[in-house]
Amino acid sequence: MEPNRRTVIAGAAAGMAAITLGGTAHATGGRKPVKSLFGKLADGTKVHSWSLENGGTRLEVLSYGGIVRSLEIPDRRGRYANVSAGFDDLEDYVARSPYFGALIGRYGNRIGKGRFTLDGRAYQLSVNDGENSLHGGAQGFDKQVWDVEPFTEGPDVGLRLYHTSVDGEMGYPGTLRTKVTYTLTRHGDWRIDYEATTDRATVVNLTSHVYWNLAGEGSGTIEDHELTIAASRYTPTDAGLIPTGELAGVAGTPFDFRRAKPVGRDIRVFHPQLVAAQGFDHNWVLDKGVTARPGHAATLRDPTSGRTLRIATTEPGLQFYSGNFLDGTLTGPSGRAYRQGDALCLETQHFPDSPNQPSFPSTVLRPGQTYRTTTIHSFGR
Repeated sequence: MEPNRRTVIAGAAAGMAAITLGGTAHATGGRKPVKSLFGKLADGTKVHSWSLENGGTRLEVLSYGGIVRSLEIPDRRGRYANVSAGFDDLEDYVARSPYFGALIGRYGNRIGKGRFTLDGRAYQLSVNDGENSLHGGAQGFDKQVWDVEPFTEGPDVGLRLYHTSVDGEMGYPGTLRTKVTYTLTRHGDWRIDYEATTDRATVVNLTSHVYWNLAGEGSGTIEDHELTIAASRYTPTDAGLIPTGELAGVAGTPFDFRRAKPVGRDIRVFHPQLVAAQGFDHNWVLDKGVTARPGHAATLRDPTSGRTLRIATTEPGLQFYSGNFLDGTLTGPSGRAYRQGDALCLETQHFPDSPNQPSFPSTVLRPGQTYRTTTIHSFGR
C-alpha cells in the first residue's frame, strides 16, 4: 500500500540525512546471524545489517526500520535470486524509500484526515498522505533504528527487534513497547511475530511492507504473477483511498482473486476503484477473519521461475498493492529502475481507518493487554 501521487515521501528528520559506507551483506550459509555495519545516519547513529540463512532461505535485515533488504530463494532449477525490492545504500532508504521492506507502525495503512476519537478524546496524528495519516505518520516505525537481538533456538534462527514509541509520538497516545521477531525456520519459512504493550489506551496495527517480485528484483513486471486471495469481500475506498465502510463482494469484479489469476488480467478493466487507485491498492476481507493461529490468506506464483509464496496470518485483512506509483525514479541493487507494476505488496493487517469505522474489527489496545499477531511466509518452487 503506497502513497498516492499527492504525497511527498517523508525522509529522515531534519538533519538526519544518511552517510553510507557501501556495506552490502549477504547470507553466509551459517546458522548464526551475522552482523555488519551498513552505514551511519548524519547524527552518527550506526545502522547494522544482519544476514541469516536457514532451510534454503537467505534473509538480510537492517536495524533501520527493521527493513528486509533482501530475501533470496531458489527457483525450480535451484538458482537463487533476491525477490524483494530495495536499495544498495542507506541514504536512499532514509530519503527516498516508498517503505521498501520496512516494519510499519504504529498504524499500518491510512487513517482518514489523521484523526480519531478514543474514549471520548480526540487525537490528531501526523498527516503525511494528502490530508491523511499513512503508516504511522512522517516519522513512523520504518524510520526508527531498532534494537536487534539475534538468536538460535533449536533448528530455528532469527532476530528480535525492539522499539519504544513514547506517548504523543506522531500524535498517538500511550507509550508503546514493541517487539517483532523474525524467524527463519528449518523449512525455510519466514515467520513474523508482532507483540506490543501500552500504558494508555491507544490504537495499533503493525505490518511488513516487502515489495515482492518472485522472478527476481529488477526483472520487470509482476503482472504475469498468479495471485490467489482467500477473500470474498474487500473494502472500497473514496478518492483519498480511505475505506467507505462498505464490505463489498468481489464476485463479478476485478477484485475476485478467489481462484488464481494473473495480476494483470483485470488491472486495466474500467472500474471506479481501479481508476482511483491507479490499480490495486485495497484491503481484502479475509474469509477466515481474526484467528488464534495463522490461517491461509494468499498465494503468489511466478510461472516462469516456479517460485511460490504462501502467506498465512492471524490477521483479518490483506492489503494488495500492485506497485502503481513506482515511476522509474528509484533504482534497485540490480541497477535497474523500478517502474509501475515491477513489484507488489501483500500486507497482512487489520483494516485501514478502523479507529473511525465502528463496524471494522477493533485496533484498540489497552493497558494490561498484549497485542499479538503472526504472519508466516512459506516459499516453494
